[in-house]
Parts: sequence; C-alpha cells; structure tokens
Amino acid sequence: MAKSIMIQGTMSNVGKSLLTAALCRIFKQDGYSAAPFKSQNMALNSYITNDGLEIGRAQAMQAEAAGIEPSVLMNPILLKPTTDVGSQVIVNGIARGNFSATEYFRYKKELIPDIRTAFNTLSKQHDIIVIEGAGSAAELNLNTDDIVNMGMAALAKAPVLLVGDIDRGGVFAQLIGTLMLLEADQQKMIKGLVVNKFRGDLSLFRSGIEILEQRGGKPVIGVLPYMQCDIEDEDSLSEKLRKTAADAKIDIAVIHLPRISNFTDFDVFSQYPDVSIRYVKKASFLGTPDFILLPGTKSTIHDMKWLRESGMEAAIRECACKGIPVFGICGGYQILGEEISDPLGTEGGGTIRGMALLPAKTIFSPEKTRTRTSGCFRTIHGIFSELSDTEFEGYEIHMGITKSSASPLYAEQEGAQHNNIYGCYIHGIFDQSHISETIVKALCRKKGVVYSGSRVPDRHVYKEQQFDLLADTVRANLNLERVYQILEQGLMTP
Repeated sequence: MAKSIMIQGTMSNVGKSLLTAALCRIFKQDGYSAAPFKSQNMALNSYITNDGLEIGRAQAMQAEAAGIEPSVLMNPILLKPTTDVGSQVIVNGIARGNFSATEYFRYKKELIPDIRTAFNTLSKQHDIIVIEGAGSAAELNLNTDDIVNMGMAALAKAPVLLVGDIDRGGVFAQLIGTLMLLEADQQKMIKGLVVNKFRGDLSLFRSGIEILEQRGGKPVIGVLPYMQCDIEDEDSLSEKLRKTAADAKIDIAVIHLPRISNFTDFDVFSQYPDVSIRYVKKASFLGTPDFILLPGTKSTIHDMKWLRESGMEAAIRECACKGIPVFGICGGYQILGEEISDPLGTEGGGTIRGMALLPAKTIFSPEKTRTRTSGCFRTIHGIFSELSDTEFEGYEIHMGITKSSASPLYAEQEGAQHNNIYGCYIHGIFDQSHISETIVKALCRKKGVVYSGSRVPDRHVYKEQQFDLLADTVRANLNLERVYQILEQGLMTP
C-alpha cells in the first residue's frame, strides 16, 4: 500500500490544488510513482478519462503533473452545481442525478464505501498518494460524516499539511483559528503548516513564522511565494476570470456565464504574446473584440436567460453582424442555436429561444454523453478556412442532442458553422498548437496586424515546462526533508 499525505486548507482557493500538483511532480522527479486523490470535488470544470468516466479537471491536471493517466479512482465523487442549492452528483464517473444540498448531506455517508474502494485500489498501484481536501478543514457544520477533510484523513490514516493564504490577509487567524476549532485528535493529525502566496522580503516574516509555531504548536514547513505558473485552475475564484484587457494585437473575449464550466478550454490562447484573453460579465465591457468565445455551462437555459436579460445577447449579436467570429463550445454551442428544450427537466425544465446565430436546435435527455473524441475538421468556411482537414482531439460531456441544418464542423452532422459563427461539443479542441496558432494567425490577418511568428510550444510540452517550474519553486521553498519524514512516520507522534 502507498504512503499518503494530505493537503488541507483554511478556506477555498488557498492553493491546495496547486500544492497537490507540485508534490505529485516532485515525487515523480524523485523517482516515485505518485497519484492525486480527492474524495469529493465540487467543480464545473470536468474531464473525461480514456474509459469515458467524468472526474474533476483538477485531478486530471494533477495526474498530468505526476506523469500518469487520469483515472476515476482519483476523484470518486464529483459535484457539479446546477443551482445555488443543488448539484448533479457523479459517483465513480457516472451521474446519479440532481440532489439538493439537504438531500446530498443525508446521502453522502452512503458513499464512504465508494471512497474507500477507490482510495485502496489507487494505493495498491502507486508509492505515494497526495490527497487534497476541500474548502476549510474546520467546516464545523459539515463535520458529521465528513468525507473530504479530516474524515478523509482518518479514513486514509494520512498526516495533514494545513495551508493558509497570506495574500488575502489574516493568515494568523486562518491557521491558528483553524487549529483551535479542530478536535484534539484532529489537531494531532496536522503535522505542519504552509504559508502560501507570500510576496516581498521573507526576512520580514521570520517573526511571523515564530508566532505561528508558538501559538499553533505546529512547525511551519514552508513559506511559498506567489507563483506565476500557468497551470489550469478549475476554481470559480480563479484569477483568470477577473482578467481585463491587456496591450496585445488580438483581443479575445470569453463570455463569463453565471454557470460557466470548463473555462480551461481557452487557456492555450494565453500562451500567445499577440493575444489578450479576458472574461466578460457585463455587456458594456464587451466592446468590439476580435474573437468571441462562448464556454460551456451547467445550466444552459438559465444562462441563456441571463444573456438576454443582461443585454449580453444583443451585444454579441451586434458583434457577429460586424463580422466578428463567434465560437461556442458545449453549452455555448447550444446557446448559439435557435432553440433549447428540456422536456424532462434534466437541467430544470422548460424551453427557450436561443441566440439563433446557428440554425440548430437542442433537446436535453437524461443520458449524458461522456467520450473522448478525435477526427478531422471538414471544409471550414470563413475566417478559419485554413483549419480544413486539420486533425483534432478532445472530449465531450453534455446532456443535450443538437441537430443543425448548417454545414457540419467535422464528421457527419457534428458541430455547425454558418458564416462567421462556429459551434461544437468538443472540450480541448483548441489545445493542439497547430489549431490555436492557425486561429491566432487568421485573426491577425483579418485585423491587418503582423503575427509575431514566435511559435508557441506544443501544449503538452508547455504544460510539462509549467509543472517543472511549479515543482522547482515549491522545492526551493518547502522543507522537503520534513515532508518525507512526515510521509514515513504517517500519523505516529514524531
């Protein structure tokens, strides 16, 4: 069985996912077979494994950092919020239905055997398991039958590193307060503290380290700097969602839908020095970008209503009339069509008129499509004609079936294109550098600006570089000798 270590946080977005990825990478570099594990993940960014099962995008990213194939064993429970008080519950990669928060709270203890089986199976396949918690380690109202923080640590017999975010302030209250709120047996499971997102001169924080160790009774095993690594982030608090326009030749606007999902589909464009990519929540901020992207959504009808009521639909249509290309992925593809219908209440029910930029209609059904996809573009019309016959790969996760009378984007009647409007269900379709570069070159040509010509590395190569940068930064600022000691000792009192 593998040795394990768990990363828990004082709150959401303190850096648990990145530190988990960093440790997976470091252990790989040091010659170990490591794997990530998160018993329960709440996220709208998801991924389809090679065997057609759905997991959180973060665990797929962490598996990449570890140099292994993503597996459903790494994330046995995925919650995809459908409303403010409900989620679709996915167990072992397959949806079990929509649950209210109250219903799920009563139900979750029944999932402990699934979690235990996934963790034990994964542990037999690897040397080290790096477990990630969720939210805060001290969610007192959720302690009963906890399956993701201290409950998971106890189940896995995993020592815990507690991470606080100094960038948002109050790191002393975060770390010491969290420790104080935990039960005595839970406090013993925490073997070290990590201060994350530090900016400035570390020598000025020496006294802070002493205070944390004295008041908290735990060693500070690392003060990690604010890192500038370009690594996929699945969290709704992601800083990339707050990006504004930068000084670049090409302005790409991603519509920030209320239930936005899989926004990592567009990360590849941030690699290009010629491109500024921004996420737009207000119609008044859309302006006249060079390219508009409509991302996926977990609630298509709800977000179509928002587009209409907010004035964003009118703003997008105005841009489309000016010849600005628009590309929708998954829910964004459905929104571009003429009608979206949910007769069985799969996502809440109802029928709504779409933006009618593509001659297409979508009907939701209870069955979810979950598949890896590869193929070739057909003859592409308009600005992106050079994509014709180009190979692509990606994955599909959607509940609806879309039928269109427009020219297909690929295969027979798959995807759609009409004038300067394009749509398909394939997540990750831009990740191949030959596709994203062709798009950027076409946008430069249309605008009459010179493409810089600096070829961007293949997406896989680029990710590998960023994982190594992340690992090098953490290695330089975390007491890895102490981390290995914690791994070796487990929950034994040092």
